[in-house]
Amino acid sequence: MAAEQVRGFSAATDIGMTREEIVALFDRRSAAYDDLDAIVLAGDYADDAIVDSPTGGTHQGREAIAAVLATFFSGFPDVKMRTERLVIEGNFVAQLLTAEGTDLGRFLGLEPTGKSFRVAAAFFYELKGRQIVRERRIYDFTGLLVQIGALKAKPI
Repeated sequence: MAAEQVRGFSAATDIGMTREEIVALFDRRSAAYDDLDAIVLAGDYADDAIVDSPTGGTHQGREAIAAVLATFFSGFPDVKMRTERLVIEGNFVAQLLTAEGTDLGRFLGLEPTGKSFRVAAAFFYELKGRQIVRERRIYDFTGLLVQIGALKAKPI
């Protein structure tokens, strides 16, 4: 099986964006995350974009992406997403980041605990036609649930 198939991304290379434009896109996304603006963030995706996430599952299209982001923001209204490194290779972007916030909303329909979390994450993007066509998010979802008290675990 080809490496592109293993990763779940196509081998397309024509995105029509310079490296500087890609960096500017992610700078704008960082500002939108700071503003908890799900609509602006969703506007960066193609109409049929696919996002795979431990929290939201697999969702497709701008409306679904905006809804999952809005749900996340309502659960953690003080969330901060800090990019530590952006790796750009052609039309693929890896964003290494740290997310932190406090469970102040009804995340996953559960009563808020008021507890904080901090998790490292890696988001992988495929760009085409100046838009995100695929995103895969990887982070310790179980660790997040333990930190906010939604899941109980005994220390080893």
